[in-house]
Amino acid sequence: MASSTAAKSQITIRLCGPRGFCAGVDRAIQIVVLALKEFGAPVYVRHEIVHNRYVVEGLEAKGAIFVEELGEIPPEHRKQPVVFSAHGVPKSVPADADQRNLFYLDATCPLVSKVHKQAMRHHRLGRHVVLIGHAGHPEVIGTMGQLPEGSVSLIETVEDADLYVPPDPDNLGYVTQTTLSVDDTAGVIKRLHERFPNLTAPAADSICYATTNRQEAVKQAAPGCDLFLIVGAPNSSNSKRLVEVALRAGAKKSVLVQRASEIDWEAIGDISTVGLSAGASAPEVIVNEIIEAFRERYDATVELADTVEENENFLVNRELRHVELTAADMAFVNGE
Repeated sequence: MASSTAAKSQITIRLCGPRGFCAGVDRAIQIVVLALKEFGAPVYVRHEIVHNRYVVEGLEAKGAIFVEELGEIPPEHRKQPVVFSAHGVPKSVPADADQRNLFYLDATCPLVSKVHKQAMRHHRLGRHVVLIGHAGHPEVIGTMGQLPEGSVSLIETVEDADLYVPPDPDNLGYVTQTTLSVDDTAGVIKRLHERFPNLTAPAADSICYATTNRQEAVKQAAPGCDLFLIVGAPNSSNSKRLVEVALRAGAKKSVLVQRASEIDWEAIGDISTVGLSAGASAPEVIVNEIIEAFRERYDATVELADTVEENENFLVNRELRHVELTAADMAFVNGE
């Protein structure tokens, strides 16, 4: 890195598109903001609405209170709304809310809800459900919680697929977590099909369009990159997958960062090409923050590495559709 008195080194930043907020994340954040405008603070949110501290802290500043379980909501606030996160929840959670007489708004991403329906369809048709995903992830917990205990088996890797002993090898149906690596998941499905030829696929692909698009953009931009930065949280599955995709596609180094302040400038070394993308729950304002941090230290040229244009839009809950957002509200919802 050049010193402040020397000429700045020239670098190119390959800025991937699409990147950042997807329609499901945008909808979830919008639901919390709309609920605050309609019902006033506090609005409770069960679990992080999306996996991003910047977003969570921004909503907290507006009056949202984040809890892990519904029992944390004090009795005097039970008439205030509670929002379920974009990752989806087990059926036990809305049942618990009903029992506590809570008013809840479900911000589950419609594409996650689609996976829930596919799993329930397999179960209804008498198939044991194989869920390909990461143990402990909120989305996996939510999907498994749609069906009776013992109805779903979780497979994480090809090795898991090799060792899996199903209750009935000829009567299996699979679904996947929406934020997985497309290539890794294809390998797991291939192995399961080799072992269980009658394995039934879901009616539609479970990995969401946003995950697929962001991975494809990173895959195309990564060759020749000395460093590839992914903006995202350490508990964000889709963001961590982008780091892996960048490395496999040819980036010499790939790092996950939440803010520009996390970049280890001393460890960067001699670079000429930097890739930059963001997970589906990372706001654009942080991408811009990182670009400015590079411009302070380098003579940086930004090169757009766009693949496809996304124009999906998911409607918010019926109870909130009449509420209007200000320009400032919309800027926050859009991560600007």
